[in-house]
Amino acid sequence: MSDLSADLSALFDSPVAAGPKSAWPLRWGAPTAEQRGPLIAARDPTQRNVIGTYAGVYSIYRALAIAARGLASNHQPNLTNTSPAARIGPHPQWAGEDKIVSLDPWGHLVGEVFRAERARGIDIRPTIAVTRAHVDMPEIRAAFEAGRIKADGDVVSAQGLVRVMKAAIDPVWYLPGVARRFGITESDLRESLHENTGGMFPELVSRPDLEVFLPPIGGSTIYCFGDPQKLGDTRYPLACRVHDECNGSDVFGSDICTCRPYLAHGVELCIEMAQAGGAGLVVYNRKEGRALGEVTKFLVYNARKRDRNGDTPASYFTHTEGVAGVRDMRVQELMPDVLHWLGITHIDRFASMSDMKIDALTEAGITIGESVPLPDGLIPTDARVEIEAKLAAGYRGGGAIQVEAPALGRGLGE
Repeated sequence: MSDLSADLSALFDSPVAAGPKSAWPLRWGAPTAEQRGPLIAARDPTQRNVIGTYAGVYSIYRALAIAARGLASNHQPNLTNTSPAARIGPHPQWAGEDKIVSLDPWGHLVGEVFRAERARGIDIRPTIAVTRAHVDMPEIRAAFEAGRIKADGDVVSAQGLVRVMKAAIDPVWYLPGVARRFGITESDLRESLHENTGGMFPELVSRPDLEVFLPPIGGSTIYCFGDPQKLGDTRYPLACRVHDECNGSDVFGSDICTCRPYLAHGVELCIEMAQAGGAGLVVYNRKEGRALGEVTKFLVYNARKRDRNGDTPASYFTHTEGVAGVRDMRVQELMPDVLHWLGITHIDRFASMSDMKIDALTEAGITIGESVPLPDGLIPTDARVEIEAKLAAGYRGGGAIQVEAPALGRGLGE
């Protein structure tokens, strides 16, 4: 047996114990990191106290790199000089089992709060990283050149670059809390996750003592405009855009939807609020195609554009349901967790018309002062089908959108 095979055998072929095997018990929602304990996805089954592995969706690439002998299977990251570039928390929302259930609030502080354990060789890794950067978007540069956004030497440089704090967040699911969030039993959640991933994670059903799961899905990125310490401090107004990934529009500028225009508009609102003495926040969630995936999304595009009656708002969701079986799989119930992590309890200007997002935030106890609709002039012609369909389905702020007659999208070859 090769060293690699032996490594994997030790992890997956060892018999399941009747009770917990890990020497590192977890108390989710404990008020301190020490009381909560570290999340350990180590290869050594006697250390592991979670299901899954670090790095979310990228864990598959790591496994491939190990198999191809490009990465040592026992490599542990050197965290020297990787500490957060801005202080976040702890906040009151970090305590308790149900306020945050889809990320590790201590995930960016691993090198600090679990330094002693790491020094003993325990493989504990960050699930959140916080850094600083500059943003340079064509839409924001156009606003800068038009004078709507001005250089202040703090938020916006003399060259029009926007300074931000940003954080990358890998998903960490506390299974009992996730189940309660969706109103289902934990056993039903575990069985569905196991069965509908082809049995990828046997521990979901064989190890009920392991309550935390690191799912191989995309996480979130946040961008903070202005002083991060103002996030969650209600003395300072907050503008926020919660945006779900749309590669075609966000990156390549496809005009079939309003995703990039709304993202750019949200960024501009965040800059304005930061320059007015408040703070701005963009949360970017990896939920491509309403969490249906890009392949499904493109299949739906084809069905819409080949409809013999044309691409219309009335048939917009019908084609999605025909291909995917549902209109939307984003399920916003877990979305508020990142705002709880930042200590946010109130959003003054929320750049969204989504009833699902607004309802999820309200249910989570986060109040919203104003829902800011997308200006009519920013809606691409072919995207009017989408926006009118969503308005008919419950989107808020429809008064800002001029609808004289139902939109008709262009055909597939146009």
